[in-house]
Amino acid sequence: MVALVVILSGPGAARHPFAVPSRSTLAALSLRERIVTIARSQIGYRTRPAHSYCNKFSAYWRTGATDCPRGEAAEEWCADFAAWAWRLAGVPVRYGFAPGELNAGAASFYAWGVAHGTWHPASGGYRPRAGDVAIYGLSLGATASAAHVAIVTARPAGRTGPDVVNGDGDRTGFSVVDSGSDQERADTGEGGGAPLAGYVSPE
Repeated sequence: MVALVVILSGPGAARHPFAVPSRSTLAALSLRERIVTIARSQIGYRTRPAHSYCNKFSAYWRTGATDCPRGEAAEEWCADFAAWAWRLAGVPVRYGFAPGELNAGAASFYAWGVAHGTWHPASGGYRPRAGDVAIYGLSLGATASAAHVAIVTARPAGRTGPDVVNGDGDRTGFSVVDSGSDQERADTGEGGGAPLAGYVSPE
């Protein structure tokens, strides 16, 4: 069962910088379209102070360091952003560290995909769909780790990488929400250039 969850909606939502689209706008869309619409609505968002990790997405999950202005929280937040977009779109995700839960670790999306049967390695020939999450720099061992995750917006024919929205990206500045085209490698500073490992589908 999918439940649509929307915050920042209401009479003043459209005028608020980086507001989530209205409930009525999202209700007319499919789950995957909602994920992409919500993610794209945040393009241009950047952390403040500059060169910090203080962000609203980690604060939404009540995780990270809390010594930020305006009630935000600080941690590397690409996975927090992707989990936030999925949750607001209606994907029934839980945030935590138990098996099958998402958290700030990019590899948690891999574990979620394995637990739900929606993990697709890049070498397997799967063609990603809008709303999937791309995982970069996946390392499997005693403890899985990954360098970055991003929300897939498209995979045009003839390209080897997906078009994505990056939370905590570096393409247009430090720690911003930005978009990338044909992104075969992670758009991050630390661990930047990590190769695409595969995709996790929300359903």
